[in-house]
Amino acid sequence: MPKEQQEVVVLGSPHISTSATATTINMPEISTPDHVVWSLFNTLFMNFCCLGFVAYAYSVKSRDRKMVGDTTGAQAFASTAKCLNISSLFFTILTAIVVIVVCAIR
Repeated sequence: MPKEQQEVVVLGSPHISTSATATTINMPEISTPDHVVWSLFNTLFMNFCCLGFVAYAYSVKSRDRKMVGDTTGAQAFASTAKCLNISSLFFTILTAIVVIVVCAIR
């Protein structure tokens, strides 16, 4: 036998050890509220100085950013929409209270 074949016989068949590992990363899906329903309600019923309409526009922008995958932009627009909705709600209720008080005094 040639020398090379003897080495193969002595060493045996080559052992191929492969270990396959799979790593799965589960990233939590961040839910960003876009306040579209609240903005639509304020636009239809409590639209003090068009704050409800502007809030609705920001809510739609927030929803668009969320669909694209830009969570930071979606959160920024949603925060602005929330502030505008709160302002619209506050000023509309304040106006209603003032009107009721003025009518009651007469």
